[in-house]
Amino acid sequence: MVPDTAGDSSVELDDDELAALLGDRVLDRETHLNAEGFVIRPDDVVDALSTLREVAGFDHCSCVTAQEYADRFETIYHLRKYDDPTEEVSVVVPTTIDDPVSESGTPVYETVEWHEREAYDLLGIEYDDHPDLRRILLPETWQGYPLREEFDGTQPQIVTLREHANPLEDDNRHQDTMFLNVGPQHPSVHGVLHLETVLDGETVVDLDPDIGYIHRCEEQMCQQCTYRHQIMPYPDRWDWVSSGLLNEWAYARAAEDLADIEVPEYAQVLRTMGAELSRMASHLISIGTYALDVTGEFSASFMYAFRDRELVLDLLEDLTGQRMMFNYFRLGGVAWDLPDPRSEFVADVRDFLSGLPDKIAEYHDLLTRNEVFQLRVVDTGVLDPDVAKQYGCTGPVARGSGIDYDLRRDDPYGYYDELDWNVVTEDGGDNYSRVLVRLQELEQSASIVEQCVDLLEDWPEDNRDIQANVPRTLRPNPDTEVYRAVEAAKGELGIYIRSDGTDTPARFKIRGPSFSNLSVLPKLVEGGTVPDLIATFGSLDVIMGEVDR
Repeated sequence: MVPDTAGDSSVELDDDELAALLGDRVLDRETHLNAEGFVIRPDDVVDALSTLREVAGFDHCSCVTAQEYADRFETIYHLRKYDDPTEEVSVVVPTTIDDPVSESGTPVYETVEWHEREAYDLLGIEYDDHPDLRRILLPETWQGYPLREEFDGTQPQIVTLREHANPLEDDNRHQDTMFLNVGPQHPSVHGVLHLETVLDGETVVDLDPDIGYIHRCEEQMCQQCTYRHQIMPYPDRWDWVSSGLLNEWAYARAAEDLADIEVPEYAQVLRTMGAELSRMASHLISIGTYALDVTGEFSASFMYAFRDRELVLDLLEDLTGQRMMFNYFRLGGVAWDLPDPRSEFVADVRDFLSGLPDKIAEYHDLLTRNEVFQLRVVDTGVLDPDVAKQYGCTGPVARGSGIDYDLRRDDPYGYYDELDWNVVTEDGGDNYSRVLVRLQELEQSASIVEQCVDLLEDWPEDNRDIQANVPRTLRPNPDTEVYRAVEAAKGELGIYIRSDGTDTPARFKIRGPSFSNLSVLPKLVEGGTVPDLIATFGSLDVIMGEVDR
């Protein structure tokens, strides 16, 4: 008998109990490296997801992966728990090749809306009762589905004349309102993002983020690259705002699990130090550009943040040889040890860390204690914790709403569980709280880096292994599947990989935190003003390379 666990996400059910809970909805079971997979019928999606959410406590739909096999299409819903992300389950929904239609999971998890639109866009899988099933990355005029085996990439894309007509000409909804384009070429959208905004006076009554302007087929490119040598340079390009080492770690973690590679302890310390330096550089540019968003001028905060980020990039350049596209991680470890002379690099890191507390205090003086700044950000863009979970929000966006979720602690990797540090949360849920979280996370990252430097300085010279013994060519067993994630600067950055026995992935799916965090923007800004829209969007710290991929 399955216990009644409704509303209690702390209750753990083993795989057999979950199977019993789902009952005859389960057609088959699969074993993925991270989670048991339950295969269900395409007309049982809402039922199965609702049961797993409401009864078993899987309140976080972290990712949705769609893929094509020779005889079917398949959608995988990767479910976790905010209270314990190590509890995971995969809901696998196969459909026929000729008629790829299944139920939409949107009624259970709001975040699924965008993920299913992407599956429809790239593979042509249709989802019954989806609230807005249309393309999300490609233009509506696109012909064909790029991830299908049959897709001919050389075919011309023809745009008919009707597509150039005014899209609002016959739209009666906006007779008493104004349609405003925000972006895609505008500094306040932090990249090529188009916000289709409907205003009633100064009040935002509707908003639709139009993404895909910088879609670069990163997943497809990774599927054509070898595990061992060719994929690792790509993650730096998903979030190019200094977050490269965090991105590289997401791929390394998934591939190392797939190939059963154990990373040496010394290399884990190097990874942890480098990753936290990347986090600090990312948070600094986030704070600086946000000050620019809110104050509307090239403020001292903006210039100070770029100054301090340059100091971090100097350290990362010394460590990796690059200032942006680091390519420092390797499967099984890192490319090389600390630069020579080690003592000079250690001294430079400590010099930067010693000056950081005064600089953070200065940011508080300029921003968080600034009355004008407070008027713009306090009680605006309020994100309720339940809404954040529905949309799969993670990182500072979720922690700013009091959600105590951080994969460095909750699903430990690297050297984090050996170090002394704290997860930062704020309960306000507004734009102000998200700024406070990032400023406090700078302090926590500095503490982690300092502890790593102490360890590296005293590490025995004869035990400084920077890489495991990894075969030159990796060919994981066919049909092995894994989803692994790390705590990137903007939240949960996950990678799903399915192997086919060759040295390249059969499917490579990127779960960018900015993709889910951005999807909640309409909920935050409706009913607010245009200045609130800019302040709220900026507080999400979105990077479009990670959204579009």
